[in-house]
Amino acid sequence: MVIARDKRIFVRLGFTDMRKQINGLCAIIQELRSEGPFDGSYYVFCGKTRRVVKILYWDANGFCLWQKRLELDSFPWPEAGDDLDEMTRQNIRLLLRGIDVWSEHKRVDYAIAG
Repeated sequence: MVIARDKRIFVRLGFTDMRKQINGLCAIIQELRSEGPFDGSYYVFCGKTRRVVKILYWDANGFCLWQKRLELDSFPWPEAGDDLDEMTRQNIRLLLRGIDVWSEHKRVDYAIAG
């Protein structure tokens, strides 16, 4: 997945019901952000099993929903929270590879190594 440089990325902390599709995820965004989901930002959600991540974004004339499911591992994800947290492009790329970007010391280690 290519993430546009000029777009913001928001991660929903805590777990989301992964049965939700575009309409359900849009409703969550609308509750948490007054701008709503139509601003072109990327919105990232993770399920309770931490094996599925969905990314929702508005693309000029419609929504796109991207999904990644891990077969053997799980995504590092904070259990607590119900808010949106902004994330950098670098950190979302690391997260999608399964690297824990939530721990500050690990972010520094990967920044030096990468």
